[in-house]
Order: sequence, then C-alpha cells, then structure tokens
Amino acid sequence: MEAVTLSPKYQIVIPQAVREKLQLKAGQKFQVLTYDGRIELVPVMPIESFRGILKGVNVPFEREKKDREL
Repeated sequence: MEAVTLSPKYQIVIPQAVREKLQLKAGQKFQVLTYDGRIELVPVMPIESFRGILKGVNVPFEREKKDREL
C-alpha cells in the first residue's frame, strides 16, 4: 500500500504504480465516496467503454408467473 500526502491546496497525487495498474489518464473523472471513515475514488467510465461488454452472452431465462401480473 502506498501513502500520499494532502497538499495545502487539498490535493493528492496518485502514485505512478497505481495509475499504471488502473490505466488512469490525466483529466479522468472520479466519483468521490466516503465510507466508514475513509475516502474512495471510483473512476467514471464513459458509457462507450461498455459497448460490447455482453457480446456473446446468451443466457435464456424464464420469467415467473408473478412477474407478468399487474
């Protein structure tokens, strides 16, 4: 685990090893979440990056009767 320092301008630098591992790019946006006393940065993925993610998935399923009732 790598440590970072909060600057006087409340900025941090993501270590190079982490940027490379997660393939982060300059200008990329993040969702900032707080959970149980910690900060989590979640990269915002452009919707285009999900194109084809389900390609080839063919999982047949049957609906239950109650799914069709009003």
